[in-house]
Amino acid sequence: MSQDIEVRAREPEDAADVAELLNQPKAVWGTLQTPFTSVDERRKRMAALPAGHTNFVGVIEGKVVGTLGMNRLEGRRAHVGTIGMAVHDAYAGRGVGTALMAAAIDQADKWLNLKRIELSVWVDNTRAIALYERFGFEREGVLRSYAWRDGEYIDALWMGRLRP
Repeated sequence: MSQDIEVRAREPEDAADVAELLNQPKAVWGTLQTPFTSVDERRKRMAALPAGHTNFVGVIEGKVVGTLGMNRLEGRRAHVGTIGMAVHDAYAGRGVGTALMAAAIDQADKWLNLKRIELSVWVDNTRAIALYERFGFEREGVLRSYAWRDGEYIDALWMGRLRP
């Protein structure tokens, strides 16, 4: 079932939908977030983001069902952006991640003049890895015991994309 996906800037009033999205079992599993984060805490985190941070949301029928943050680094790495994203469990596989990634790549290439975008993804998140590879990201290395997830240490794959 194909639905129209609107991609737009994240707004403060999206906090409740973003909190719900990031509290989903599969969505939180794929991120560095922790489960059971309140709307108030999510609102505070959203307000505290540094300058240079670009945030997108994917919306279906008025509901935020995906989020992507891109942070431009500073100094001698000002040509680099880092990405983190998540999609609501109930909307996975509907093109939300693809739409968000396309918007981020467009922003990075055409408006921010980023030469490099990098990200980390759990080594067992094959769906996300496939998405990133479709957008030109390459595997650059494995970060062993990168983070604690669901009761065990998990390795992450470091990926990067250079603007063609």
